[in-house]
Amino acid sequence: MLVRLHTAFAEGRLSEPELDERIDLVLAARTHGELGAVAADLPSGCVGTVPDDAERTPAGRFQVAYKSSVTRAGRWRPPERYTVAVYKGTGLLDLRAAELTRRVTTLRVLAYKSTVEIIVPPGVRVEADGVGVSAEVHAAPPADAPVVHIRGYAYKGSIQAKDRIRRA
Repeated sequence: MLVRLHTAFAEGRLSEPELDERIDLVLAARTHGELGAVAADLPSGCVGTVPDDAERTPAGRFQVAYKSSVTRAGRWRPPERYTVAVYKGTGLLDLRAAELTRRVTTLRVLAYKSTVEIIVPPGVRVEADGVGVSAEVHAAPPADAPVVHIRGYAYKGSIQAKDRIRRA
């Protein structure tokens, strides 16, 4: 719903005060009916439906954790460039079930006094550069394997890419 409102604002269909008012209504909505009424006058492609796999769009491009944690796992489609910033917390990017549709997926990672763990599926080539970035991949990928390029900076923390979870 919020994406529809922001899209309408970007297209000039809503003014900034109208956008703010409708966002307040979305946050206050208690039922699907109240939620649907907020954008009933705006054009939409598929209100209230979940797109099928052919129409699925990429996940968001940015995640932030401030003294907390972020996790992205399960079935998802990472965009070509994905950024994670963690300040005094933890991060987990699990790509084992992700749909890597691009030849190269770039992960930009900032870990300030934090640990960010990236788990890649077998058969993916990992390229890592930056400060405080390590990669531990055991299986040699084929020459035409998709590439996960990790560009990172860890200050008093670490960014770890691996192809398996270490059990305690």
